[in-house]
Amino acid sequence: MKKRRVLVLVHEDLVPPDDLDGVDEKRLTDCKTEYDVVSTLRNNGHDARPLGVSSDLAVIRRAIEEFRPHVCFNLLEEFHGVALYDQHVVSYLELLRQPYTGCNPRGLTLAHDKALSKKILTYHRIPAPRFKVFPVGRKVVRPARLAYPLIVKSLTEDASLGISQASIVATDEKLVERVQFIHQKIGTDAMADHYIDGRELYVGVIGNQRLQTFPIWELEFTKLPDGAAPIATEKVKWDESYQKQIGVKVGPARNLPDGMEEKIVKLCKRTYRALGLTGYGRIDLRLTEDGRVFVIEANPNPQLAFDEDFADSAAHFKIPYDELLNKILSLGISYRAHWREVET
Repeated sequence: MKKRRVLVLVHEDLVPPDDLDGVDEKRLTDCKTEYDVVSTLRNNGHDARPLGVSSDLAVIRRAIEEFRPHVCFNLLEEFHGVALYDQHVVSYLELLRQPYTGCNPRGLTLAHDKALSKKILTYHRIPAPRFKVFPVGRKVVRPARLAYPLIVKSLTEDASLGISQASIVATDEKLVERVQFIHQKIGTDAMADHYIDGRELYVGVIGNQRLQTFPIWELEFTKLPDGAAPIATEKVKWDESYQKQIGVKVGPARNLPDGMEEKIVKLCKRTYRALGLTGYGRIDLRLTEDGRVFVIEANPNPQLAFDEDFADSAAHFKIPYDELLNKILSLGISYRAHWREVET
């Protein structure tokens, strides 16, 4: 790939060091994705410069005017401390007519709103769990059509924030208790999905118009205590000692029913297109014992560290990390945003 000037947008607290000499383990853990991306881009020959961003769009504009990047590599997951606002940063890049990597603003908006995205999937006859939204300050009343068990989560937050074993509820009393927890501790509206008991699967998708899927990935628990549900809680995702304790294993899904792989791949591509995603994303699914597949949610711009699920599944597909980042760059540069259509 032609060598490019790449402005890497990161949270201002996660600007990575140029090298790892003297960097303590906590600091390295916090900014691992940012370090992996910047260092690999540089090893690929690109002029990659990280830019710390928090709550001021002006720093982005100044950096673009000074550095004149061919593309911005977007690693932001929030702006002004609000997870939903990352979509507005991308909108700003479009207003500046600046190419960027990852998902477009419309796709981010649709995918971030878990209730809206489920409505869209249902319209397209893509199987998704039934759900109910419980806004902050409203009385918690479960509709009769929504049968237990339910799993309660934040309507808008990602990374399993606020999800634990207690998130699965089977009574009205526990439902009220968990919804109030989300309202008070996470500070967002809550959503209760019908809990799908089954295998936890992930599929990486990359592309704008022409889509490519990576091997189906599975999250397994080899030492889960009796009575515990096999779900990706906040602790499962971020606590390494707990991962070892319950035997978390992540890798290619084995022993899928005949024809299931093709079915899942088609379902993931339909989901990606229905929500208008571009760049790269990950679709989370559940597969039941009787062979039913449900889309749980779509995640645009998923975790991109070297040894995380997305990169690992790409490597299993024989796309090494350096090639993966170059591919993401190419997709960002070639994405036909609306301002390109006006120019032509």
